[in-house]
Amino acid sequence: MKQSIQLRLGQHLTMTPQLQQAIRLLQLSTLDLQKEIQEALDTNLMLEEGDEADRFDGPDAGEPGTANSEELDPGHVPVEQTVDREVHAESNEMPDELPVDTQWTDVFDSYLPTTAHGSDDGSDFDPFAHQSRPQTLLDHLSWQINLSRMSERDNMIAHAVIDSIDVDGYLRIDIDELLVTIGRTDVSAEEVEAVVHRIQSFDPPGVGARSLPECLLIQLRQLAATTPWRDTAIAVCTQGFEYLPKKDVASLARQLKESEETIAGALALIRTLNPRPGGLIAATPAQYVTPDIFVRKRDGRWLVELNPEATPKLRVNADYARLIRRADQSADGVTLKSHLQEARWFIKSLASRNDTVLRVGAKIVEMQQEFFEHGDEAMRPMVLRDVAEALELHESTVSRVTTQKYMHTPRGTFEFKYFFSSHVNTASGGECSSTAIRALIRKLIAQESAKKPMSDSRIAQELANQGINVARRTVAKYREAMGVPPSNERKRLT
Repeated sequence: MKQSIQLRLGQHLTMTPQLQQAIRLLQLSTLDLQKEIQEALDTNLMLEEGDEADRFDGPDAGEPGTANSEELDPGHVPVEQTVDREVHAESNEMPDELPVDTQWTDVFDSYLPTTAHGSDDGSDFDPFAHQSRPQTLLDHLSWQINLSRMSERDNMIAHAVIDSIDVDGYLRIDIDELLVTIGRTDVSAEEVEAVVHRIQSFDPPGVGARSLPECLLIQLRQLAATTPWRDTAIAVCTQGFEYLPKKDVASLARQLKESEETIAGALALIRTLNPRPGGLIAATPAQYVTPDIFVRKRDGRWLVELNPEATPKLRVNADYARLIRRADQSADGVTLKSHLQEARWFIKSLASRNDTVLRVGAKIVEMQQEFFEHGDEAMRPMVLRDVAEALELHESTVSRVTTQKYMHTPRGTFEFKYFFSSHVNTASGGECSSTAIRALIRKLIAQESAKKPMSDSRIAQELANQGINVARRTVAKYREAMGVPPSNERKRLT
């Protein structure tokens, strides 16, 4: 094949480093963004945090139309939005773009510790080992064992027992398996049973039970003898527990030879007990949410503002910027220019992120003002495309903005994605949000009779009477998603 030179013209899209950085910052959550900003401050000598006087005003300070805010009037007409786009870049006499001899990978240098573990002196100090952790059920039971007066033999058996208790507080293995776990031939089943009963007196009430009836009985027996319906509740758990899940009050009354009113009181007492006592102690690490924007109503108008604590103001260090000489091609001069260019890219990307988050948040508030005025029942159907077309943004950009971004409102703190939902056609030809339908179902269930709860078909009929055509299986799906039991499990005598 003969080789030849050909000239071709074409167009293609290129993801510049600046665009890649802007996209990456846009999809970060507030906590991740704060880590990214701190890392940039630690690795770039040109970047510094602004003074307190340079920070944004708080959510309760300032007037409408101030920096980083947008005001919406009741007529859904947004007023002028002003965002601090410069973020104190302090360009001085330097041009926007500087020629550098370094690549993008040379700019993002990181400073890692010299050793994989611990400090420079080679010690094994681990700072994460000193962090606090939530107390587990095993920790709580071990603490009570240490406070109890037990022999060394019983102490050994007790630790074997609590090691077999799951996170719900139940002892899932029998005595024979415990004997195998202990692995000592001189320990009898009677000794293990006695220690199990000792642990069942520990906190939380009901811990160490081997079944649900035993768990309920432990809690009932720890109540005062004068507690109303206590004895009847104990009888229900011992003699008529098979009728309890069915809420068969008549069969329980015949079985125990008590009146239905007495049985109803005993069932009410049983409902106050905890079927999973271990959940009271097995704490999970707290997940903190930092809102990106604040939404509040003032003088009949909705005001949307950025959270000033979420993204601190950054600026270029003017003293270091003055050290740059344009003709200086030394290693120090090139490093200063690279850090200056990186700082400006980061500041512009951060300003662009703040601008986009504020615009999307303000548009969501504008399109969902009925929700902020009246609650979930007034939520209108909305998809990402609606916001993207209104703001002339790509749908993927709106998706990045609404992921792990939160707004603090008078009705609570919500993720941006909470305001997007599918729709159901109404009898009048309109549309109703699935979130609003869930709120209506929750309202109907809250107003139903405890003796005769509404079935899914009845709920669908009630929604149809309000002009919302929803199938019975759709009602069942929404009800299960909200964690509401079916009608036969919601039935109460009183």
